[in-house]
Amino acid sequence: MADEGEGGKEGEKKILHVYPLVKHSDMNEEMRTEAIELSVTACEKYSSNYEQAAKIIKETMDKKFGIFWHVVVGEGFGFEVSYETENILYLFFAGNLAIVLWKCS
Repeated sequence: MADEGEGGKEGEKKILHVYPLVKHSDMNEEMRTEAIELSVTACEKYSSNYEQAAKIIKETMDKKFGIFWHVVVGEGFGFEVSYETENILYLFFAGNLAIVLWKCS
């Protein structure tokens, strides 16, 4: 009977998604793809330092797509921002890690 109880717990395990899950974006396809790849790479490289990951993402977006990009990387936050049309991306990566990029001049 102990085996039956353990088997039930395995079915209740949480599934962590390691692929990026885009919650909202109005970017064009090319910019969105580059931003997602950049975000995933930075968060994998600096998995223990979200501030550094955000800095790398911001600096790279500023160089590629013009200045005034803003980035938030973290878990468990809410946000409300003003942004330029076609310049926002909100995604989740590796479970609960959220990344928000937006441009506002």
